[in-house]
Amino acid sequence: MANYYYTTRNQKGGVTKGNMSARNEEELTQKLREQNLILTSFEIVKKKSSFNITSLLERLRSIPSTQKIFFVNNLEVMMRTGFSIGRALGVLAEQTSSKKLKSIILDLKNEVESGVTLSRALEKHKKYFSELFINMIAAGEASGKLDEVLKRLAVQMRKDHALIAKIKGAMTYPIIIVIAMVGIGIAMMVYVIPQLASVFSEAGAQLPLITRVLMSLSDFMINQGLWAFMGLILLFFGIRRLLRTKKGRYTYHKIILKLPIFGPIVKKVNLARFSRSLNSLLATDIPIVKTFEIIGKTLGNVHYQNAMKEAGEKLKTGATVQKCLEVYPTLFTPVIIQMIAVGEESGTLDTISEELASFYEEEVDQTMSNLSTIIEPVIMLVLGAATALLVAAIILPIYSLSEAI
Repeated sequence: MANYYYTTRNQKGGVTKGNMSARNEEELTQKLREQNLILTSFEIVKKKSSFNITSLLERLRSIPSTQKIFFVNNLEVMMRTGFSIGRALGVLAEQTSSKKLKSIILDLKNEVESGVTLSRALEKHKKYFSELFINMIAAGEASGKLDEVLKRLAVQMRKDHALIAKIKGAMTYPIIIVIAMVGIGIAMMVYVIPQLASVFSEAGAQLPLITRVLMSLSDFMINQGLWAFMGLILLFFGIRRLLRTKKGRYTYHKIILKLPIFGPIVKKVNLARFSRSLNSLLATDIPIVKTFEIIGKTLGNVHYQNAMKEAGEKLKTGATVQKCLEVYPTLFTPVIIQMIAVGEESGTLDTISEELASFYEEEVDQTMSNLSTIIEPVIMLVLGAATALLVAAIILPIYSLSEAI
């Protein structure tokens, strides 16, 4: 038996709250129904003195993007086929497999049924739903086209999910190779090199410089490895804390944009998100200034975020989107600036932005598909060089010893 703290409505619409013991939610609902009360929300009352690891993990758990896409897709279908928002949310709460998302949907259902708009109810869950999501929902409710907005949101979320999945998939192979290389290198330094060092020491021969350096490195890792590892951990958290500062993030993101391979990828990803978000927001009644403020919060690079913020301020003075973006030639390519100019002149900026989004998404897709091909030779060269140095450090002293004999 569990003790439930509940909120109900009676037939006249009055709200009541109370506590009741029941085996499960169904029994609680049945007991309240017998009293002519309709259950609107509930929570299990737990002892404050006990530490519940399950509850802690539930609070820390995130919602998978696939579950959010499922939620938006199905909500759009139900709204289009005539479901009320409250009823649609109730059905979706039963279907979702994410416990966290289920609790959020139930809260949204209770808020909506009490007279709160869906966008206002979503504001309580900004941790899981972006400002772009909430503002588009608000625009859909204001215009009476919530089903159309939900459809656009579903497309936006699917494209964004596919973009991130491509990047993660392309980076998996290089990361695994690097981790394997580091692991094998450490194993060689800790277990193999010391055995050879004892043999060379007994021989008493003059060792080549590369062998002496390798043996010194091995000795350091064995005797001071723990301290070095702790130092690396402290360095990691120090850098992480530095990157959370405004200046640190600014410098780091600037370096990322200038990297030979990853810089162009980061630019294409941000341009794809910019174009896709612009296309989605232009389909609503959200003002263009507010649109740029929202887009800025969806972009990952701080330099693009600042560009959106500054562009929003210039748009307030009557400047065109083209004029706002062309002052950032390192962030926005001539192609995107000229196409936006054409879209503004012809009144087809929404169509142009969709084409730009598709173009840059395909560019990222193609780049990610070729990334392994680009990085693999670099990894092979590094691996070959490391292997050559290791072999030279081992073979050269053996060759010297054989000549001495």
